[in-house]
Amino acid sequence: MAVSTATADVALLVGRVLFGGVLAFMGLNHFMTTDGMAGYAESKGIPAPRLAVLGSGALLALSGLGIVVGAFPLLAALGLVAFFVATTPTMHDFWRFEGEQQQEEMTQFLKNAALLGGALAFIALSRETWAYAVGVGL
Repeated sequence: MAVSTATADVALLVGRVLFGGVLAFMGLNHFMTTDGMAGYAESKGIPAPRLAVLGSGALLALSGLGIVVGAFPLLAALGLVAFFVATTPTMHDFWRFEGEQQQEEMTQFLKNAALLGGALAFIALSRETWAYAVGVGL
């Protein structure tokens, strides 16, 4: 049985709000906890860690909001892909650790991998017309 268009439209809207909203919040969190995140980034050898935290926070917040409202969906999804491809192996290098820290980093790595998959799915959907979207962009 096929899903009705109205049901699919609502499902995509809820998926956009959940996916993009969580990522936008994660981006805002970069601004609310900059010092702690910059310290963590520094411990991972990230150059200019404070700037990296603020820049990645802006990328996450803007890209997440783009998915939520349907503005520039291709650019928003590409921004998320860039974020996850760059940060996942760098910040969550679980293979370098043992024990509990390895498990924590692996969990974060796998979470990011799943979110990368979602961003790739939104790239595939970016050329479609999204119901309940502002309808601008690439």
